[in-house]
Amino acid sequence: MKFWLARIGEALLTLWLLATLCFFLLRAAPGGPFDSEKSAPPEVQAAIEAQYHFDQPLLSQYGHWLGDVVRGKLGPSFQYPDYSVNELIAASLPVSLLNGGLALLLALLIGLPLGVWAALHSGSWTDRVLMLGASMGLAMPKFVVAPLLILLFAVTLQWLPAGGWDGSWRSVILPVIALSLPNLAYCARLTRASLLEVLGADYLQAARGRGLSESRLLFAHALRPGLLPVVAWLSPALINVVSGSAVVEQVFGIPGVGRYFVQGALNRDYTLVLGVVLVIGAAIVVINALVDWLRSAMDPRLRDA
Repeated sequence: MKFWLARIGEALLTLWLLATLCFFLLRAAPGGPFDSEKSAPPEVQAAIEAQYHFDQPLLSQYGHWLGDVVRGKLGPSFQYPDYSVNELIAASLPVSLLNGGLALLLALLIGLPLGVWAALHSGSWTDRVLMLGASMGLAMPKFVVAPLLILLFAVTLQWLPAGGWDGSWRSVILPVIALSLPNLAYCARLTRASLLEVLGADYLQAARGRGLSESRLLFAHALRPGLLPVVAWLSPALINVVSGSAVVEQVFGIPGVGRYFVQGALNRDYTLVLGVVLVIGAAIVVINALVDWLRSAMDPRLRDA
């Protein structure tokens, strides 16, 4: 109980610091959400500023916004005046979760077997080819991979749509592949390196000397400790998927949280940017806690650390 209470306290403090820093950095940036209204009459500008509390001192604006957040209200969107930030995030978050979850699942389903195969055939030509492909996957950023996928599968072959979102599987494939490729490459390399280290351990050498088969050594003794670094990597991988979704969603025109974040930042939509930051920050805190729990379940030594 003390452990979880401490984790909850750390999470709340982290989110508060993140929100506070983001709030004041946004206000310090040049420009504002209503710069296009500068030509409006002074009384109209004053009414707009009073509606959104911009006529108050900065600390008063911060206190008003923080009080709304504590009550679960993220405020109105400046760019989308007919919607609140809560409504925009509620509509876009499932789309981002679907794409991100499928991307990470694809990376694990392909990256883990490739890493195990490369480790078991270390030094062979297949190992070299797989690791070369993984290095190329890591070297290519998402903003390069996504247009190349559109050019190949949408423009040249015309198999899949170039963008947009209608909820069908055809609109999901290209964004998921673009999100998963770097994580797939890293998962394969990490699995190979970790498994090679475990397979070379003294206790496995002794078990091999007693005549145990390679398959029994792999599945009964090597795979579980070999996957511990991969489980620890899940936390930054999920964060990578969340942060990378902003680029992919913008390229493919997907109405996800990442696209709203980019548009909100470009248009100085303070409340929308702050709402997305809070939601993503809370998701990262939860992800870290779940990964820590999973690691302790797989390795009892971590529970006593």
